[in-house]
This record gives sequence, structure tokens and C-alpha cells, in this order.
Amino acid sequence: MMTHFFNDLVKIIETIDRKPIGMLLNALEALQRRDGRLFILGVGGSAANASHAVNDFRKLCDIEAYAPTDNVAELTARTNDEGFETIFVEWLKTSRLSKKDMVLVLSVGGGNEKKQVSVNLIKALDYAKKTGANTAGIVGRDGGYTAKVADICVIIPTVNEYSVTPFVESFQAFIWHFFVFHSSLQVNEGKWEKIVLKK
Repeated sequence: MMTHFFNDLVKIIETIDRKPIGMLLNALEALQRRDGRLFILGVGGSAANASHAVNDFRKLCDIEAYAPTDNVAELTARTNDEGFETIFVEWLKTSRLSKKDMVLVLSVGGGNEKKQVSVNLIKALDYAKKTGANTAGIVGRDGGYTAKVADICVIIPTVNEYSVTPFVESFQAFIWHFFVFHSSLQVNEGKWEKIVLKK
């Protein structure tokens, strides 16, 4: 089991398409230059990743970033009053999403309207497209709805059908850490990197 898991990790690193990663890096640089805001959307484990990524983009890159799922009161109020499918789109409307901004989806499957999976992400992407905001995703499987409509979509290759979720969510973190520590985006040094350099 351990050998297969680590071998699968290596396969993903070797086979992932790096072109969209570079494109997303460039789009984030442009977002930073124009003082646009970054809205990171995710459900479940990807929501936790969104929260962590928001911290990194804000602290290390001085990019104004938000994860709607960080606001539990609003999230649960909207779920209770209007339904789970609209939690993101209504949050983006109240935030006055504009063409200066970017919506970044973190998701294992990218959303599937037919199977009624992650419909909240689908509605958010549709709204973002209407406003002219940039759209991007870091997703798995075939990319789902995100891959169909987003301006840029990084797809984590499936090398083992039995471990899609752990690898997709792990690589979301790997890729956003690549971004926030990249010299073209990073404004502030990481705490532990500072400590090491002072030795």
C-alpha cells in the first residue's frame, strides 16, 4: 500500500501538464499588478485548502483574498435560508465581484450539474463569467464543469481511481505553495525561511 501510494505521487508529478500552472501563475501576477481580489472557492477538504491558500496569498503576496467558507455564520444562514447551491454566487454578488477580480475553484471533481455535485461551484463560475472576472481551477478527474468554462484549469491526473481525493487535495496545496513562494508573486518572506537564512 505505502509503495503504491508513493509511486502514484511520483507518476502525478511526472505526468501533470505544467502549461496551465504557468498560465495561472501569470494570471495571478496580473491580478496582483491591477490590485484585483482573489476569491477561492472550495467544498469539504477543498474548503480547508481555500482557507489556507487565502492566508498565504494575503500574507506572502499582499493579494486581497477571501474564502467564503471562512464566514461560517453567513455560510450557514445562506444554506438555511436559500439553499446550499447558491452560497457562493450570493456571496460574490454581495462582494461586488468585478472584472478586476479572479475566482479560483479548488475541487476534486470540478462540479457536475447532471449528477448534482458541487452545483454551488457551477453557479459561482457562471456568475463570474457574466461579470467578466477571471476564472480558474485546480481540480481532478476530467476537470468537470470547471474545466469546461474556466479561463485556466489545472487538472491533477488520475493515476489511481481509489485515491483521487487525497492526491487532488494534496496537489492543490503543492501548487498554491509554488505560487506564493514564486519570486514573481512573493512580496513577504516566510517566517521559517527568514529564520533559516539568518543562521
